[in-house]
Amino acid sequence: MLDERRLPQNLNGASVIIRAHGVNPQLEAELRERGAKVIDATCPRVKASQLKAAALVEAGYRLFLAGEAGHAEMLSIKGYASGCIITGDAAEAEKAAAALYAQDSNVKTALIGQTTISAVEYQAIGEAITRYFPALEIVQTICAATRERQDSLRKLLDKADAVVIAGGKDSANTRRLLAIAEAAGKPCALVETQADIPASFAAFETVGLAAGASTPDSLIGAIERALIENG
Repeated sequence: MLDERRLPQNLNGASVIIRAHGVNPQLEAELRERGAKVIDATCPRVKASQLKAAALVEAGYRLFLAGEAGHAEMLSIKGYASGCIITGDAAEAEKAAAALYAQDSNVKTALIGQTTISAVEYQAIGEAITRYFPALEIVQTICAATRERQDSLRKLLDKADAVVIAGGKDSANTRRLLAIAEAAGKPCALVETQADIPASFAAFETVGLAAGASTPDSLIGAIERALIENG
């Protein structure tokens, strides 16, 4: 994997694949300048957010980005929107909006969210900003598959005594599934393999299983079998 912080000077003949989270346009341009063949595998929804962010800034909007500040997707979108403000939750959003309002109460504002943010979080952030900027333009950028997984988990929580979330601990959408389960007050665990299933879960009559978008089917199947065998 190429370390973008230490790019080789000569990339002639090299093929560089841009991951689904995307990269900022400056890095992509630098890769091409150094001779690399760039294969853009950016998720179409992320690419749409990047281009929308650029268009809004060009139109004179001050842009708020809702999501995890250090997440690769957010950093890639930020590269398309100079002067954007990243907010991780409603409290941060309200504080940032108040500060911006004090600088310029008439500025046009817009909001773009990380594709994996929960609809509830996104709505709360939007409401916090509209307290200062009622004309805020909210762009609906949440991935439909992400929304469906979160909605399905909420329904599952009504039927299960505990829930296992299958996926990587570094995955934003998997962590959000875990946060939804935790907020519901149900015993829950994020597991990367069947060996991570807490032994205490064998005592529950019904254990639900949900998975992040990038979790392989083979892993989901292995975790499901382990839950059945140990239940």
